[in-house]
Amino acid sequence: MKNSTQVSYFILGAYFYIGLFKYLLFLILMCFYALIICANVLLIVVICVNRSLHEPMYLFLVSLFVNELYGSTGLFPFLLVQILSDIHTVSAPFCFLQIYYVFTYGTIQYINLAVMSYDRYLAICFPLQYHTRMTSSKVAVLIALTWLFPLNEVVVTVLLSSSLQLCGNFNNKVYCDNYSVVKLACSEATVSNIHGLFIISLVIFVPLLLILYTYMRTLKVCFSGSKQTRQKAVSTCTPHLASTINFFLGSFFEIVQSRFDMSRVPMILRIFLSLYFLLCQPLFNPLMYGLQMSKIRRSCKSLIFGKM
Repeated sequence: MKNSTQVSYFILGAYFYIGLFKYLLFLILMCFYALIICANVLLIVVICVNRSLHEPMYLFLVSLFVNELYGSTGLFPFLLVQILSDIHTVSAPFCFLQIYYVFTYGTIQYINLAVMSYDRYLAICFPLQYHTRMTSSKVAVLIALTWLFPLNEVVVTVLLSSSLQLCGNFNNKVYCDNYSVVKLACSEATVSNIHGLFIISLVIFVPLLLILYTYMRTLKVCFSGSKQTRQKAVSTCTPHLASTINFFLGSFFEIVQSRFDMSRVPMILRIFLSLYFLLCQPLFNPLMYGLQMSKIRRSCKSLIFGKM
């Protein structure tokens, strides 16, 4: 058995020396973070202050935008500090806290997208019954479950990971993630593995089946319905479909980065794959929904320029 020690910190091996360019990179990421905050906060404020937008679809969007602020805040300040630092280490408690942030952000995002696909399915397939099926109390329950389940469940995942005896402290990424830490374990991880399989089945496959079912039914209605029905479906589903595809793309990059040997891949590309999931989604969604949905676009113009 390999020698095991109580790990007090982790080394982040994906950082490399870039000299004075680190200040330029710091400025770029700072602007990126500021843009994410401004875009998401703007749309949250627009939806909250405009009573005409107090509909289920827009309330689910508020949940989505709040989660993007949550996930970005869990990553960007840490990245900015690491870029300026000469020693790229992170304490074990903070590493597990970051794992909690990243894991809950991804889970909430995924469940939120599944709930939104269900909402669009009801709106398009059952337009006359939509308001009786998607009541305000049901919206509140769905949003509460979207947040409360991941926030509580991920605690168990992090506790199981933090209880493992580790044989090393080298993490070949720019931030902490659960799989990279579990790979360092030299103690028995059966309980953690069983729990992981259960969570994968529950958190990944259930929302995936819901997304696939709702879009299959929605597409069936679109192809068999009138031209007006198809136009309505395209206008309301395009932003959500683009957001879902972007999320799956980021998740795919994260899985490839974690599960396969990336030593032959250029470091810049590996860093891009690591950060795409957490950097692009929080900016892509507000831009997509803000530009594509006419009600939000008009409300943004009214709020910014003072025109009704």
